[in-house]
Order: sequence, then structure tokens, then C-alpha cells
Amino acid sequence: MNKAELIDKISADADITKTQANAALDSFVDAVTRTLKKGDKVTLVGFGTFSVTKRAARNGRNPQTGAVIKIKAKKVARFKAGKELASKI
Repeated sequence: MNKAELIDKISADADITKTQANAALDSFVDAVTRTLKKGDKVTLVGFGTFSVTKRAARNGRNPQTGAVIKIKAKKVARFKAGKELASKI
């Protein structure tokens, strides 16, 4: 499912226009992004938790040449499915 399909589904289920559904989805994504950027986590009971984890620096290999390259440490977004979501899949 892509964003347009999700907007269509939200619009139909909530009986709102596609423009309103798009605004709601954009607001949700923006709120989650801002919260994760601050280092906090977002928990939606029954759905899951969005959080930020730190990935340590490490050595990798260039697959074409086999040369060792250094991969910098970085923060990555993480999603852990809640119990209800996991049981429905």
C-alpha cells in the first residue's frame, strides 16, 4: 500500500475528503518525526512503538572491490509492533 492508497482508505473509512485525509496523515507523520527527532518515542497502544536507536560505527566492505570501508555511527528510526498487531499478522 502506498500513500495515495492509504489516503483513499482513510477517506472512505472516516467519511472525510481526500484532502482532509491527506492533511491528517501528513500531520501524523510530522508529529512522529518531530518526536523522534527530539529523542522521545511514540507509543500507540495495540499498534506499536516508534523509537530511535543508535547504530554504532563499524567496518564494512565494498562489494565490488572488497576494500574495507568505515561506516559512521548514526541514529535510526525503529518500529516495534504491538502485541495486537503482531497477533493479527
